[in-house]
Amino acid sequence: MVADISFSVESPEGNRKLSVSYARDGVGEPLLLLHGIGHHWQAWEPVIRVLAAERDVIAVDLPGFGVSSPLPEGVRYDLSTVGSILGSLCAALGLERPHVAGNSLGGLLALELGRAGLARSVTALSPAGFWNERERVYAYGTLKALRAGARSIPLPVIEGLSRSAAGRAALTGTIYARPGRRSSESVVAETLAMRGASGFHQTLAAGRSVLFRDDVPDVPVTIAWGTRDRVLMRRQGVRAKRAIPGARLVRLPGCGHVPMNDDPALVARVLLDGSSGRSGH
Repeated sequence: MVADISFSVESPEGNRKLSVSYARDGVGEPLLLLHGIGHHWQAWEPVIRVLAAERDVIAVDLPGFGVSSPLPEGVRYDLSTVGSILGSLCAALGLERPHVAGNSLGGLLALELGRAGLARSVTALSPAGFWNERERVYAYGTLKALRAGARSIPLPVIEGLSRSAAGRAALTGTIYARPGRRSSESVVAETLAMRGASGFHQTLAAGRSVLFRDDVPDVPVTIAWGTRDRVLMRRQGVRAKRAIPGARLVRLPGCGHVPMNDDPALVARVLLDGSSGRSGH
């Protein structure tokens, strides 16, 4: 089921309504899924069916991404603010401390929800925030190039490229290790999601000073990294393990920055294990 939900957020001009789009499926304990910058909830489609057999899965378009509305004027896209807004989203959806999993930006936000006591477990796939300055600059340059490409290539050309494995690699090979496996329709949709992401630049600006160095106590944490991640190098996982000593650190062999499509079975198993409490605590 794909739906929208509206709730109030504080802004400099008072309370404003924010509309968030989400897909929900399955039974069991709730599992909230958070995508990366410039993406949308459909990034999780390769694993949702498997997850839904054991979890109540809620995959959301983050504010300013996908078809969710941008944050109100004057509300920053910084970590604590967006984390608090996601807490309000959970309350609006009737989710009390869901399991939370995220990829890249979504992984960082998942860890923030864990740090704030708003998640019962956290699984972070290649989370942002464990970079050094050189690695951050490299990642930002890579993301800006993806955004520029998505905005400059005419739609008919995107659609044409998506029909061949080589074309899909040209469009999405930066984030997937196996871009040829992605469907033509998905590649077009995610390229347009990157093009239309209203929160892209504000999120990048807010993230320049982000370094996640706090522990996430009393919450089971799994951190997983693709061995072929070309956006956030896998050595950042070692830093994440130092910051969160109780976390389980998992290798995702042959997977890129967005691993759900590269190895759906492995990623689904990591997410189910991570949200079962079998994650190191």
